[in-house]
Amino acid sequence: MSDKVNDTSRKVILIMIGLVLAAPVFAATREERRVADAADVLDQLVRIPEKTIPPALLARAYAVAVIPNVVKVGLGLGARRGKGIIVVRQDDNSWSNPAFIALTGGSVGWQVGAQSTDVILVFRTRKGVENIANGKLTLGADASIAAGPVGRHTSIATDIQFQAEVVSYSRSRGLFAGVAFEGAGVTMDRKANVAFYGSTSMTPEKIFVSSPNIAPDIANEFIQILTAQTSRLPTKPGMQAGTTSAPGRADDEPSKVRTFGMPDVDEEDYDPNY
Repeated sequence: MSDKVNDTSRKVILIMIGLVLAAPVFAATREERRVADAADVLDQLVRIPEKTIPPALLARAYAVAVIPNVVKVGLGLGARRGKGIIVVRQDDNSWSNPAFIALTGGSVGWQVGAQSTDVILVFRTRKGVENIANGKLTLGADASIAAGPVGRHTSIATDIQFQAEVVSYSRSRGLFAGVAFEGAGVTMDRKANVAFYGSTSMTPEKIFVSSPNIAPDIANEFIQILTAQTSRLPTKPGMQAGTTSAPGRADDEPSKVRTFGMPDVDEEDYDPNY
């Protein structure tokens, strides 16, 4: 009888040890899923040419943030929350390792119930990214933002015609549309960075300049997809000259929703799995 008890005890101990050893893997799985979801959003850019982000805009971006599954809940007055990643363009035109970010905000306008959308923020300058790395970026206050033009063949205006530092998009039911996010806050998700890279000293600055070898394979897959999306046109400072409709208008203009900032949500109060 005692032998059976001892065997059972040994099995329990082995299971407990296995769970402890596997804990870092489980912690990283959530972050890997976020990177994979972001890669899927980018991959969808080529699916519907008439309703997508102009390649010319992406090709000249300083940084690109992808925030999958942003949840918006409300009746008239709504709340918006999501988590994603951001990468910056290096001096050799390659893309950096991804850093994890969170987007928080609210909105006033015609909206009922809950819905989930994918958000892409295209940063045209360094300023907004530096604000995120240093603490928080409030869109529309710390950096100007505009709803982006839609369509593969849409001409991109010059800096004089199109002055926004950040261009924003959302994707719902497969279609991309320019949507402004004035007042929404973007912060660095430092806990996710630590979990993904396995180091408490991994600051945003270190992530952006480090070798791609420090990141899990899923990060490289995301970078490959983004590179394929942004390598069609030569990278030049500023936007390409041309004419375009007013920023934020597509063939079918989205409903008017005005956004504003909300207090940050503690990690313990937020379920990233939605």
